[in-house]
Amino acid sequence: MVQQIIRFYKKNAEIINYLIVGGLTTVVSLASYYAATGLFFDAENPFQLQIANVLSWIVTVAFAYFANRWFVFKSKNENMLREAASFVTSRVTTLLLDMAGMFCMVSLMHLNDKIAKIVVAVVVTVANYVFSKLFVFK
Repeated sequence: MVQQIIRFYKKNAEIINYLIVGGLTTVVSLASYYAATGLFFDAENPFQLQIANVLSWIVTVAFAYFANRWFVFKSKNENMLREAASFVTSRVTTLLLDMAGMFCMVSLMHLNDKIAKIVVAVVVTVANYVFSKLFVFK
């Protein structure tokens, strides 16, 4: 049984590691968003909602870049600046997706912002893997 688990992990290490890092990244995103809305910003105000969302995004992207570079894709790219710029560009794309999702669900549909953030985080996590795999850590 242990041998099968080891073989399964080795065969699927990148996806498994991405799911682990994605889960941790989601925790960082949610925690920073909840802290921002709990301490500084009013989620009922559409402008303040987006400020909290963007601040959460900045913290999350910094964490995600290094975790993905080292743990998931094991990048050896010596041009970290170019790689990081590509990573940030792909994450800006998913930030726009995140912001649109939050605006639609919270500001237009009046859904709970905490639940909306979780739904949006799942969609963004999948999109981030695709962008990272195809465009950043080739």
